[in-house]
Amino acid sequence: MIKAFENFEVWFVTGAQLLYGGDAVVQVDGHSTEMVAGMNASGILPVKVVYKGTANSSAEVLDVMSRAEADPKCIGVITWMHTFSPAKMWIHGLQRLTKPLLHLHTQFNKEIPWETMDMDFMNLNQSAHGDREFGHILARMRKNHKTVVGYWKDEKTLEHIAVWQRVAAAWADAQDMRILRIGDQMNNVAVTDGDKVEAEIRMGYHVDYVPFSDVLQYFKAVEDSDVDALVAKYKSIYDTSYVQREDGWKSIWNAAKAELTLRALLEDRGAKGFTTNFDDLGDVDVKISGMGFDQIPGLASQRLMAEGYGFGAEGDWKSAALYRTLWFMTQGMPSGCSFLEDYTLNFDGERTSILQAHMLEVCPLIADSKPNLEVHYLGIGVRKTLTARLVFRAKTGRGVTATVVDMGNRFRLVVNDVECIESKPLPELPVASALWIPMPNFEVGAGAWILAGGTHHSCFSYDVTPEFWEDYAEIAGIEMLHINEKTTISDFKQQLRNNEIYYMLNRALK
Repeated sequence: MIKAFENFEVWFVTGAQLLYGGDAVVQVDGHSTEMVAGMNASGILPVKVVYKGTANSSAEVLDVMSRAEADPKCIGVITWMHTFSPAKMWIHGLQRLTKPLLHLHTQFNKEIPWETMDMDFMNLNQSAHGDREFGHILARMRKNHKTVVGYWKDEKTLEHIAVWQRVAAAWADAQDMRILRIGDQMNNVAVTDGDKVEAEIRMGYHVDYVPFSDVLQYFKAVEDSDVDALVAKYKSIYDTSYVQREDGWKSIWNAAKAELTLRALLEDRGAKGFTTNFDDLGDVDVKISGMGFDQIPGLASQRLMAEGYGFGAEGDWKSAALYRTLWFMTQGMPSGCSFLEDYTLNFDGERTSILQAHMLEVCPLIADSKPNLEVHYLGIGVRKTLTARLVFRAKTGRGVTATVVDMGNRFRLVVNDVECIESKPLPELPVASALWIPMPNFEVGAGAWILAGGTHHSCFSYDVTPEFWEDYAEIAGIEMLHINEKTTISDFKQQLRNNEIYYMLNRALK
């Protein structure tokens, strides 16, 4: 079990009934106990599964679901119908449960015991029957859930459960997620804004505006000795050979102070993410007053992202929340994740690609080698000064990127499979970057993203598959569009039209 999830657990509830007698229930309980122990011992599941017994009546279902809902350690429930479990008895319990639900369609025995199977065995092993009954009530109640089909010992089956567990853990984390929006939206940008009230209702996280005057109170409280210590840490973990000038080290010192300021603010307010805005950095005469950041806190944002803080540039609070969720669900996975922005295009036939970067803020978790700590002039926003940043190129390989947009009557999650390819050096653009080809190719991938209204910001990972985001969208009850190798523009347009009708009717019926 991954240490990051050690305070979470998933409950396993087995469906049965007393029609077949008490001895049958004892056998059901024994099989369930063995299954849960085996799943936990597999080494595949990141979250511990806790067996909570058989449910044989409506009262028992309501009781266990009520306890699951109230227990802060429980992040979701797995149900399995060992025998035929009349689905009407699940109604009140399912109405009570709002946490993520996974329906496992499996069987204790892998194979039919052809020579010995009798009616008692048939009565006891009725998952093929009982899980369809349970599936019906989930469909009848329009209950959001994930269904996993397969033998409980098979690696593939357990991997599907593991994905759902990671997403359920990230969902639990989002329910008390606070995002600090330092300054406001920049330059009237539409795609990165949205309905914060609906976002909290739908996805759990809360967004607070923080005026820069509040940030300055933390800035003033930072001790010079702490800044010196952080600069020394930078020297020990990054390649600083590119920093030759004294004013360069001064810029790094200022960046360290900005990091300590943001860290204190986030910790003091119990926040899990933040946004910045380079139009609002404090006193315009900072060189005279010393009251403000000398430039946008790029290095701080890079380092805080690597520790799991959500980040969105230019006030993009939806990306900040989504990045935190992505980082949380991928803890312990090897290849990393980052906030990224579509920067510029490289037309090269079938290898046409998009350079992903930002002014400064790309997370070093995706770096292909040890990052350089460099200082270069940044002439944008209210400050035009030397600015510290980590410079690197991203790893090559397949990955998935995602963004959330507000469509007015719903949130839409747009997901694209991409291939990160090797990029050339950028001697005159010293920033961290990635270069990728959106699937199935640039023309279709970028075209579908634009048709969907996707943002120029996205949250990228080498480790997740689209299944992670499908589970997230199912739990959140939001729309998901997946752009992949099979996508065509004509089919994608039809999907957009169909979805528009679905969500308009769904809203009207409510």
